Amino acid sequence: MSSRILLLIIIIVLLLFLGIIVAYLALRKKMQNKDVMRIEQLRKSTERSEFSMEIFYQKLYVKFLKTPFLKRYVLKIRRRIEINNLDDEFITRQQSAKIVFRALCIIIPLTLLVIVITNKNILLMFIILIFELFIIDSFIDGMVDKLDNNLLTQQMDFFASMRHAYHETNMVGEAIYTTAQDTENVEMSRQAERIYEILNSQDPENELEKYYDIAPNNFIKEFAGISYLTQEFGDRKIDGASLYLKNLENITQEMQIEILKRDKLNYTFQSLSIISIIPMLMLEPLKSWAISNFSFTKDFYLGKQGLIVQVLIMIATFVCYILIRKLKDNGSVKKVQDEQNPWQAKVYAKPFAKKIIDQFIPKENTKENRKLRKLLKDSASKQKIEWLYVNRLCIAASSVVISIIFFIVLHIVQIDYIYTQPTSDYDLIGTMNATQEKRSMETTLKHNAILDKMKGNRSAKLEDVEKVMLSSKEYKDASEDEIASNAEKILKKLKVINSEYLQWYEVLMSIMFSLIGYASPILLLKFQIRMRQMEMEDEVMQYQTIIMMLMRLERVDVEMILEWLGRYSDIFREPINKCLNNFESGAWEALEEMKEDVTYQPFIRIIESLQTAVEKVPIIEAFDELDADREYYRDKRKESNERLISKKGMIGKGIGFTPMVLVFVGYLIVPLVLIGMTSMMSSFNTMSEMT
Repeated sequence: MSSRILLLIIIIVLLLFLGIIVAYLALRKKMQNKDVMRIEQLRKSTERSEFSMEIFYQKLYVKFLKTPFLKRYVLKIRRRIEINNLDDEFITRQQSAKIVFRALCIIIPLTLLVIVITNKNILLMFIILIFELFIIDSFIDGMVDKLDNNLLTQQMDFFASMRHAYHETNMVGEAIYTTAQDTENVEMSRQAERIYEILNSQDPENELEKYYDIAPNNFIKEFAGISYLTQEFGDRKIDGASLYLKNLENITQEMQIEILKRDKLNYTFQSLSIISIIPMLMLEPLKSWAISNFSFTKDFYLGKQGLIVQVLIMIATFVCYILIRKLKDNGSVKKVQDEQNPWQAKVYAKPFAKKIIDQFIPKENTKENRKLRKLLKDSASKQKIEWLYVNRLCIAASSVVISIIFFIVLHIVQIDYIYTQPTSDYDLIGTMNATQEKRSMETTLKHNAILDKMKGNRSAKLEDVEKVMLSSKEYKDASEDEIASNAEKILKKLKVINSEYLQWYEVLMSIMFSLIGYASPILLLKFQIRMRQMEMEDEVMQYQTIIMMLMRLERVDVEMILEWLGRYSDIFREPINKCLNNFESGAWEALEEMKEDVTYQPFIRIIESLQTAVEKVPIIEAFDELDADREYYRDKRKESNERLISKKGMIGKGIGFTPMVLVFVGYLIVPLVLIGMTSMMSSFNTMSEMT
């Protein structure tokens, strides 16, 4: 290497070294900057050396979003709980990840248990694993419900503190802000701060309407609305007490009634969903017990008859589970669903699918179309008619395909049973020992060799079977009695095998199941309507409470009352909104039309009082009986809730225990009795012939 090249390398190394020194000095100077040092100090002060569950859940949330199957559940939960958190991303992520993590801690051991119990029955294992999705969905709903119930409890504490703050300030906004800062309940504090911002905004009325769309429950809506009206028009003294505080008391009492109702519903239904599913896990143990103790039941449990009963019990369990979920639903959590572009909309957007689906949808302005729209409205369904028919056709198509596949599987199972089960005459009760089972299996293998040669010959007779047996190596040295006795058994097996193919009546049954599947979404909507009708009395009593809060406020008219009722309505939302749309054309006529649209008498009485307030008397006089009989209506509300919970509980228990009854009666007792009696009669006949 020349001296010139060596000198050049030394110069380059020195320049790099000087560059590193300069960069170090510049970085050191920057790190000594006060702001940088302060940020570094804050970071170190907030750093935790020990394990933090909050950070753990934040990391889990990111991992879950990257997991395809879990991502759907995480986003579903997030949409439901972010209403309570008002854009608090940290809490929303933590709660979402926490719920999914707990669900996984339950579903993974349960899955392993199901696999261990049902490893010999792949079909049963597959269906139960699908059912686990419904179980976990129920579990997630319960945890989200708990968050919403906690918010209600926080609201009660907040209102209690709010009363003291209002006594000190006599200003609604200041009382809300002061209480929000003092309370330790983060979720309610966040809601209160948002209401305070609305009341002090430039356009509080418009901001309030926006808040109504994202408020987590009706009680916060009522609180926000009453606070706005009081701040706008001022407070009044009624019998020496503040009207605003009396209205807070009314809202608090409503919340107490609602919390008690939810607690009782949860207590009544807390185990019914699990009770309706547990019988499915008992199918395999019961089958093993019955076969081991009563060998004569083997043909039933291992053949296609047992499989048919198993599938029927599974279908009944599925239906019962869905009905219990619908029955328990108390609307405690505001359901936030993807109503813009669900999978039904994506299917309907396909030109080929749209052309087929449109052939089934009733034409516009027909009686069937109007009837369907009314059904969707009465059931409070967010579906469109197009989405409903996507569901109906998908279920119908799936039903016919699954039914045909199931019938084919039944035939395969029956043929496999004939080819694999030991062939022997054994006692009515008890099982074969190892020697007997080995000898019986050898007989089965011999039969199988003859069956393979004659399979498909539907006109075969006993003589044909004996001829094939004599020419086979399996029975070359057999006696005439042995050939005769085995020929009868082989012929019997041959007839069964030759008949195990898809029959015309099975195709007809598949079409019938398809029609039932096609009707099931409509039947579910009708069941939902029936359940909503049970809630009518409770909703009307809520209307009475709202009217009692509004009727003493200044500048309150009938239209404002209707707006409030429409805001908090569920069952009667459609007629109330229709009345509001027609109100400017004629108040009396719009109310009269609404009265004709509803049939529930207590709500009709409210409409009649509103009609009286339109033209004849002030609102406070039109509803004076509500104020006079306030205690009566409150007690009546409690008694109504008791009856509602009792009725729901009775229906729920009947539905929830149905699978258990079907398992023990239809899958255990009835087969044992019928097959046992048949076997005994066969044994008696054989003994009679011998004598």
